[in-house]
Amino acid sequence: MSSSVSIVDTAPATATEEPPPQDSWRTGGLPALRAELDRIDNTLHDLLIERAEVVQYVARSGKPAAFRPGREASILRRLIARHRGALPPVSLVRIWRELLAGTTSMQGGFSLAVCDSDQGASFTQLAREHFGALTPLRSYTSAGQALVDVSQGVASVAVLPYPSENDNWWIALLHHEPRLHIIGRLPFWRPRPDGAPAAQAIVVASTAPDASGGDRSFLGMECDSDVSRARLSGELTTAGLKPETMVLVRQQGSPIANVLVEVDGYLADDDARLLRLGAVLRRPIVLGSYAVPIGGAAR
Repeated sequence: MSSSVSIVDTAPATATEEPPPQDSWRTGGLPALRAELDRIDNTLHDLLIERAEVVQYVARSGKPAAFRPGREASILRRLIARHRGALPPVSLVRIWRELLAGTTSMQGGFSLAVCDSDQGASFTQLAREHFGALTPLRSYTSAGQALVDVSQGVASVAVLPYPSENDNWWIALLHHEPRLHIIGRLPFWRPRPDGAPAAQAIVVASTAPDASGGDRSFLGMECDSDVSRARLSGELTTAGLKPETMVLVRQQGSPIANVLVEVDGYLADDDARLLRLGAVLRRPIVLGSYAVPIGGAAR
């Protein structure tokens, strides 16, 4: 009687061919690298289109203002905090500044009035850097002309020299009706790269500023002309409003001095600390606030 023997093939199975790695562009030469860049560009473009659609819904939501400088500052700070890789952070800021300028213009006409008597047009350069290279802009030699454009609705914001005893345009904000507000400080990126304008500017608008989570505020006051900086500084500190900078303007022959004080934090009109300032002739006015630039304030 014959018996059958079952033979089991123990030879290893032929290995199946593995799929190519997803990052095959690393070894595929220049054509593969260009194809990968095209794919990424298309993905970025699709996301920009999607972001613009969301912005359109925001515009229809009935929010009071398209321009939110505090919100924009918080976006940039968040992106810088999560950034990695070889792309310079300043490039990230530039990309998003243009993106924010574009989406702001989607929600209504946005234009600039710039006070720029500088021979190198430093303030115009700052405005372009922050608000977009192609945003409509009018340039004037006086701050008063730029403020008129904002108050009449001809311009959305005014870009003006940083306040000082000589650049005392801010005094007009103490009495202006309807109110105008300081809402920003330029440049928003520090330290400055070589060749970038080194000027310091303030942004003024008819809309109130919004908090960014890291802000400074300006107080405007009218005081007796003989008031000292030491007394003002002491009263501010006692009230819990330690001054960062102070501008004191005494008009010859006037019993009143105008004071501009920069303090840390975001201040509202109803802040109780303002009632503790006894050296002023009238209640201090919160002239506005700005998001502290990335890299810190210059002074």
